[in-house]
Amino acid sequence: MGRVKAFGLFWYDFVVGDDPFVAVLVIAALAGTAVLSTHTTACWWLLPVVVTLALAATLARAVRRK
Repeated sequence: MGRVKAFGLFWYDFVVGDDPFVAVLVIAALAGTAVLSTHTTACWWLLPVVVTLALAATLARAVRRK
């Protein structure tokens, strides 16, 4: 395996991991925080809220599967 491919696979596994849904939500939250920070100064709360909701959704989905 080439080093470039291994490097790409590492970053894919690091960012996406086991659940691409959470990765998409975190990226969306980061983008939303960046957009909000240009319009208001109090936008720090968005990322923890989204991460908490993503955790709850992931746990609910895992419990439903069993």
